[in-house]
Amino acid sequence: MSDTPARLLSLLSLLQMPREWPGSELARRLKVSPRTIRRDINRLRELGYPVEVTMGAVGGYRLIAGTAMPPLLLDDEEAVAIAVGLRTAAGHPVDGIGEASVRAMAKLEQVLPSRLRRRVRALSAATVPMAPNAGRSSVDPEDLTSLAAAAANHERLRFAYEAADGGETRRLVEPYHLVPTGRRWYLVAYDLDRDGWRIFRVDRVREPRPTGQRYAPRELPAEDAAEFVTGRLYSLVPTYTAVVTVRAPAAQVTGRLGDKPGDVEPIDDHTCRVRSHTDTLPWLAQSLVMLGHEFEVHEPPELIDYLRELSARAARGAARSGRPLKMRGPASP
Repeated sequence: MSDTPARLLSLLSLLQMPREWPGSELARRLKVSPRTIRRDINRLRELGYPVEVTMGAVGGYRLIAGTAMPPLLLDDEEAVAIAVGLRTAAGHPVDGIGEASVRAMAKLEQVLPSRLRRRVRALSAATVPMAPNAGRSSVDPEDLTSLAAAAANHERLRFAYEAADGGETRRLVEPYHLVPTGRRWYLVAYDLDRDGWRIFRVDRVREPRPTGQRYAPRELPAEDAAEFVTGRLYSLVPTYTAVVTVRAPAAQVTGRLGDKPGDVEPIDDHTCRVRSHTDTLPWLAQSLVMLGHEFEVHEPPELIDYLRELSARAARGAARSGRPLKMRGPASP
């Protein structure tokens, strides 16, 4: 990497992760010599970034919280506004930005002066969302930051964990990754006491404490952390595969039920047969109803029973309104 400004930005991005970086690892990451790393560190110091150097065989570099904001082109008010916004996004994750918000929050708080960190925490504690989404559990941004830092730093972590039945256990884990699902956050980690990979709901994690013990990352038994979480969650919930006849052309149904090529077969110009992939009864029922076409479920019988129950519940709800029920004619092909 010969472009000095670009290299300095890449170096700064690495240093802003809450961990200590050996000079040899920085040199390997940026594909330069250790001498170039030392020179670039001096350049960052001249620009006002508080880079600390530790000596010895395992020494390295890390960016410490300074007494003033480094030259990030942000004044105090802007820094506080960004930090509060990141905490809000982390606590109420939006698809695609929840995990990035936690990483950015960890980096920003690493360099915030103590007076600004106190303001950020006070504002966050005093802020309550107008209408939190149903089913979403509260997550402490402090815990998210601690978990993210431990995972990035490959540092073992202790915490208390509340089980589904309300019981509490103590855990010692090697944190691997945080995964937001839209409703909840999950920590993927290797549980040392149970000698296996686990997922932990972050809203049930209590008092996470880094131990200071580093570890070599293990190989996750999945393509990535998101796939691992999905697989574990599905293993805890009964799932089914459905076969359904839909009174609509195949072209209007394809791609709307999580299907793949070949899963939707035309019967004639106005009807098709769908073989869905494994999913939960609520998702299958909702997807079929949202098609907007008449359909007939052939299997599984559990889906037929679920739809009958759902239909009866909807009918009772409509009857309570006191308005006469208007019947719609069959959907035109």
